[in-house]
Amino acid sequence: MAGLFRKVYDWLLRTFWATEMDVTMIGLQNAGKTSLLRVLSGQEFTIDSIPTVGFNMKKVQRGHVTLKCWDLGGQPRFRPMWERYCRGVDAIVFIVDIADHSVLEQAKFELHDLMNNQSLKGIPLLVLGNKSDLPDKLSVDELIDAMELKRIGNREVSCYGISAKEETNLDAVVQWLMKFAR
Repeated sequence: MAGLFRKVYDWLLRTFWATEMDVTMIGLQNAGKTSLLRVLSGQEFTIDSIPTVGFNMKKVQRGHVTLKCWDLGGQPRFRPMWERYCRGVDAIVFIVDIADHSVLEQAKFELHDLMNNQSLKGIPLLVLGNKSDLPDKLSVDELIDAMELKRIGNREVSCYGISAKEETNLDAVVQWLMKFAR
């Protein structure tokens, strides 16, 4: 009986008090943006994801909140588009492969370059260290230091370690994002 009540309650919330929020997911190529979005939207994790060309969008439903997630390509030719797709969103999610130390400097540069845009002032930032299931990964504290997250101002900034493959810490990510639903 409790399960039926919950389904009716969730339907009422979605129907009469639904909230939709826009989220942009960015990061360098191979960070796991598309894999994360697939898992969040209820699909299976696949090891052989095709790189995103341009962008892709999926909606993720959680209770009365629908997260409209834009997954932008991370290759150098797509990075100039990031700022345009980040304008006016409810949250920006920057994903970093924490097991690939060779990309950290470039990831830091791209993140800080993007966050310096006045058009993005005040938009909350969530940095996700993906691939926490792999050896030689950075800890969350090491990622915060490597990305110099304490230097980013004019917004709320948070950082989590996740694994899209193992679905580690994804509930915390969704809860953090839902805080900013309007």
